[in-house]
Amino acid sequence: MPWQQIRVRASESSASAVEDALLELGAISVTLQDGEDQPVFQVDLGSTPIWHNTEVVGLFEHDAPIELIGAALCNATLAEPSAITTEAIEDADWERVCMQDFKPMRFGERVWICPSWETPPHADAVNIMLDPGLAFGTGTHPTTALCLEWLDRQDVKGLDVIDYGCGSGILAIAAALLGAKNVVAVDNDPQAITASQSNRDINGVSADVMKVYLPNACPSKPADILVANILSGPLKELAPILMALVKPGGKIILSGVLSEQALELSASYEPSFTMLPPVITDNWVRIEGTRL
Repeated sequence: MPWQQIRVRASESSASAVEDALLELGAISVTLQDGEDQPVFQVDLGSTPIWHNTEVVGLFEHDAPIELIGAALCNATLAEPSAITTEAIEDADWERVCMQDFKPMRFGERVWICPSWETPPHADAVNIMLDPGLAFGTGTHPTTALCLEWLDRQDVKGLDVIDYGCGSGILAIAAALLGAKNVVAVDNDPQAITASQSNRDINGVSADVMKVYLPNACPSKPADILVANILSGPLKELAPILMALVKPGGKIILSGVLSEQALELSASYEPSFTMLPPVITDNWVRIEGTRL
């Protein structure tokens, strides 16, 4: 069964009102998209990013009065007629499309990320079973790959590891499967907490080995390795907290950072760490430091 879709070009200030209106008018789902190729790289903690020019996209049943819905938005002065476009969307098996696009991926020598519907290519590898989901982190982004490749090269057996900003839990699970003794995964998003716990259980990692916390419940015990794949702004803001969570001689790995942000971020940690030059992939970087 086909669907109908309406796209509304909206300003940063009106996007939320358009979203609410579409839902009230019967939209099955509403998504916000970048309206002019303006990536949002810097996000304040606890905030939701919205582009200056946003496309609000509503999906409706095939028989919804889509033209009347557009007229209702105009009558409510939420959009001009020229800012609204509609189209028919052919039905598809979206789950199958997703399954075809997401294949096992290798990081370094030992680590593989595999969706649940695929057989791991190498049964004796460190295979992390992980399906695409709502929480960030399936290995496809350069920053996640940079962190996984670093972990792959380390001997983490018997070490304590913290994954701060864990998202799906992918880095924490990798550390646990590579032999870390204790792994702490931290995120300020309850959805990420749920995803990390679920993915931990799917991968057979004991809850005694990998524990998941919201920041205010995170233990203050320093670790041998702390990995934080977030964004440059939060990493600078969190610097005092993250520095205190690394043992003397321990390692800190920072990612989610653009190459032009690397020097300034490194400077935020240099009073307590010896920072190495950044490793760059597709303009994203990984920065390694050793606690003094």
